[in-house]
Amino acid sequence: MPPISHILYLHGFRSSPLSTKARMTHAWVQAHRPDLHWWCPQLPGSPAEALQLVMDGIAAWPTGRMAVIGSSLGGFYATAVAERTGCRAVLLNPAVDPARDLVKYLGEQPAWHDPSQVVEVRLEHMDELRAIAPAAITHPERYFVVIAKGDEVLDWREMHARYAGCSIRLLEGSDHALSDYDQDLPHLTRFLNL
Repeated sequence: MPPISHILYLHGFRSSPLSTKARMTHAWVQAHRPDLHWWCPQLPGSPAEALQLVMDGIAAWPTGRMAVIGSSLGGFYATAVAERTGCRAVLLNPAVDPARDLVKYLGEQPAWHDPSQVVEVRLEHMDELRAIAPAAITHPERYFVVIAKGDEVLDWREMHARYAGCSIRLLEGSDHALSDYDQDLPHLTRFLNL
């Protein structure tokens, strides 16, 4: 595979480019691979708008030389991007069925990094999520998935089943936020040959 030149990072539900994992990954890139093109957009609440923003933003990127990293809901989006473009993907506790899981958050939800901001979750967003969901993982060798058994938000068994055949780093403990992400980062940079 050709070397990576572009990295897209997709944050999770109610999160932002200020997420700890996004900032740690960006800091690693700046320290070790400042030649890489890095983009971590603020994703809108509408899944259709979020995916459109991303696909428009990477339209001119060399898909064979790009990778997408996604956390939680961002992992769901990253899967959609990887299946549409054929790029490599790193998923961090990826959401498997957000249309099912997010329906309980209908209405306005405070943003994690700025509680004065809100994320509005609408019923039609569930239809948008179902429309985005890839039917299958077509090239599991392009995926590296970090799954924490200690995830208190998502079921690790469901993630493990969804990404069967992919390279998986299964953590015995940890949590949804991957609080020990500094220990996972070397594994994903190795997978991407950075």
